[in-house]
Amino acid sequence: METLDLEKLWQKCCLQDRRAQEQLYNYFSKKMFTICMRYAHTTLEAEDILQNGFVKIFTKNNLYDGTGSLEGWMKRIMVNTAIETYRKNQGKYTEQIDEIEPLEAASSYSADQTGYKDLLSLIQELPIGYRTIFNLYAIEGYSHKEIATLLAISEGNSKSQLSRARQWLQTRLVSHKLLKNGR
Repeated sequence: METLDLEKLWQKCCLQDRRAQEQLYNYFSKKMFTICMRYAHTTLEAEDILQNGFVKIFTKNNLYDGTGSLEGWMKRIMVNTAIETYRKNQGKYTEQIDEIEPLEAASSYSADQTGYKDLLSLIQELPIGYRTIFNLYAIEGYSHKEIATLLAISEGNSKSQLSRARQWLQTRLVSHKLLKNGR
């Protein structure tokens, strides 16, 4: 979609034009769903995050001031909606650090040797606490201090969870490599 068309479509969305909102949803929903899946525990939860995120996009459209890309603003809303969902469900999925088995360090295996889809699939398999912190730090670019504030945890917990997520992924990447090579 051309930038000009997107701007016109967004202006109609701001006027609560349902047809324009549907077009915007159809245009961005797959990209936004991918973001939601990175944080969700289940596909159903990702769908809920997506729907709640789009409700916020359409009801809080006045918060987008036109600086930066509309898509970037929408992504931020999806991430924030996912974080809200995580906080709401934190008691259900939280793993305490001392309850988790210690992970052994794996050899350094280059992620370049593993396909992008395989890597995303492995990230999706991370325990929800690891996955949330890994996504916020490694993909979204939040600092540990910001993550601690967002998730109401300590900065040390954020660092520890990220370290364990990386170890978990390294272990799985090595296993994946061994399986691919037939060992």
